[in-house]
Amino acid sequence: MGARALRAALSAAPINAAILLALGTPAFAQDTAGSGISPADTAWMIVATALVLMMTIPGLALFYSGMVRKKNVLATMAQSLSAVAIVSILWVTFGYSLAFVGDGPWLGGLDRWFLAGMTMDSVNPAAKTIPEALFMLYQMTFAIITVALVAGSVADRMRFSAYLLFSIGWFIFVYVPLAHWVWGGGFLATTGTVDFAGGLVVHLSAGVSGLVAAKVMGNRHGYGNDNLSPFDLSLAVMGTGLLWVGWFGFNGGSALAANSRAVMAITATHLAACAGALTWAAIEWATRRKPSVLGMISGAVAGLGTITPASGFVAPWHGVIIGIIAGLICYWACTWLKHRFKYDDSLDVFGVHGIGGMTGTLLAGIFASSAIGGTAGLLEGNPQQLLFQIYGVAVTLIWCGGVTFVLLKLVSLFVPLRVSLQQELEGLDISQHGEALQ
Repeated sequence: MGARALRAALSAAPINAAILLALGTPAFAQDTAGSGISPADTAWMIVATALVLMMTIPGLALFYSGMVRKKNVLATMAQSLSAVAIVSILWVTFGYSLAFVGDGPWLGGLDRWFLAGMTMDSVNPAAKTIPEALFMLYQMTFAIITVALVAGSVADRMRFSAYLLFSIGWFIFVYVPLAHWVWGGGFLATTGTVDFAGGLVVHLSAGVSGLVAAKVMGNRHGYGNDNLSPFDLSLAVMGTGLLWVGWFGFNGGSALAANSRAVMAITATHLAACAGALTWAAIEWATRRKPSVLGMISGAVAGLGTITPASGFVAPWHGVIIGIIAGLICYWACTWLKHRFKYDDSLDVFGVHGIGGMTGTLLAGIFASSAIGGTAGLLEGNPQQLLFQIYGVAVTLIWCGGVTFVLLKLVSLFVPLRVSLQQELEGLDISQHGEALQ
């Protein structure tokens, strides 16, 4: 080979390599040859995993901290941050294995204890086109945000040590079993209950547990007065934006593949958020003459939470209807229902996530389209699906509410659940963490 030809070959090498990479030639595909793992699905699920993790930190941390008082901002963020750290370790240790490995009706097994036996090419039967390690990480992010959501009901008053102990127990005895029952081949899945991305497993479980926790803990000092107004709604708006975008990974990623169902889920999700925000704003405009920013972001999150269980089973226009319903019913729950029963759900976890998750689960049984998710709902002549959904809601309410009550009582035997009155007045930032915003 002459000097000129050699130079030409060398200069073309990077271009040829890029072409081989883009086309997925055997040279690039050798890592996944014979395993059935799809590079496209893997790439999408890596992005979706990052998006869902972003929903907790910084999304939920900003959303929650913007709605508490200034003296509790750092403490509220600390709860979200600690949920990430604690749940991640527990998930790798035994949570993933018990939830998604094995097909027992109540729990999985411990074959993947500390991820034992997981290899580069191993896959979970629920997601055969992505590495098992990626499936494990994706499901981890759901566990993280669910544990973090519960904290919103008891913001401003729960002792940090009690929160840590409660979070560990709640993850073990509430989240892991419920995830297996619905998504891991447990009895709710075999019965026929569907939950695409977490209406039962995430939103209703967190909502009803938050309600129980709020009742057990009691109301904040000064509840019912005007001194509990949010510190900085601009933080909450930024948190809402991060949650909204992250929800594309939450719902779209639940297709577990880069396919048309993921796109349909994302489309329905976005439209539901828009409809929820507009509906809540319209109600406030009609009743109070001014649509509040807090109302608009609450409506958006209500739409997002309500569409979640149905997002992979319904058409985009169903997302608009579900979003409108979410805005109406969640507004009612956060105003009339909350005031009627006088419970101090600090950040309306039950009113938005609990009521929204329950509503969306039932609506999935009505609007589900066999052409999209393979399951027909009431409107397609399958009323039995709605019965399956009601059954799933009932099981989730009873299990999560009952176990949460027991866990709180057990934790209170070791540490007080609530800070002292002086510490609450002083603020949790100082009393629990020795720090404060200037």
